[in-house]
Amino acid sequence: MADGERSRAALSEAADAAGRAARKAQRAAAKAEEHRATSWVEAVGQSANGIVHMIIGGIALGVAAGAGGAADQSGAMAALQQTVIGGLALWVVGLALVGLALHAFVVAVAESRRNRRDAFRAAGRGIGHAVVGATALVFALGGRIDGEQTTEDFSAAVLAGPVGPWLIGAAGLVIAGVGVAFVVRGVRRKFFEDVAPPRRFRRVVEVLGAPGFVAKGIAVLIVGVLFVFAAVRDDPQEAGGLDGALQSLTTVPGGVIALVAIAVGLIVYGVYLFARGIWAR
Repeated sequence: MADGERSRAALSEAADAAGRAARKAQRAAAKAEEHRATSWVEAVGQSANGIVHMIIGGIALGVAAGAGGAADQSGAMAALQQTVIGGLALWVVGLALVGLALHAFVVAVAESRRNRRDAFRAAGRGIGHAVVGATALVFALGGRIDGEQTTEDFSAAVLAGPVGPWLIGAAGLVIAGVGVAFVVRGVRRKFFEDVAPPRRFRRVVEVLGAPGFVAKGIAVLIVGVLFVFAAVRDDPQEAGGLDGALQSLTTVPGGVIALVAIAVGLIVYGVYLFARGIWAR
């Protein structure tokens, strides 16, 4: 057998082995997804996620009223840290969100053989939950994270490269797209793909989910717009996370009213997440 034929045969065998491993992982993930413990992990994780969003919404209301505070995940963890059971609360929230992230990754693997779009969505959720969970654990261990400063430092490092503005701009467009997807999901009530409440509670979940998704989507959309501004102006200080997005509303006419509406929407979205944890589809 010629060297070329041997190489092709080796590559074919490697591809077959990789395919078998992928199918085995998908079957294992599908089996894990159906396990009873999975529903408990999702319920606890979504409840923790709901708490974080409710705290962020409360901080945003304070910002609208002229009070200080960081209306993002870091600000939420700092607020939790100041409660009577701050340390315990941070550990519970952090571990719950890490568990929710693992659940999302399992769903992503399981969905990869059925619907790749849903698989990417689940993987994206997993990354988001993992980041917030890690933030909570850092605070639980006595550390601190400044979300806005981290975003600016990251943007500055990327913008320093030859294609930095293009990368930041592309990231901004992706984030803005995620925000639009949240809004569409709320307006079209597509969140019922993820939650299946009893018929008598369906209207309650709809009242929570529709404005909640729209508010969350608008907030994320503003984050994406800030990244695009940073790329266009080649200024990392223009980039901002959730806190920067919400704070920016206080500088434009009518922005405080919009900020109050988004803040209330984030609180409502947090309550919806409790319902999703209980009645996850």
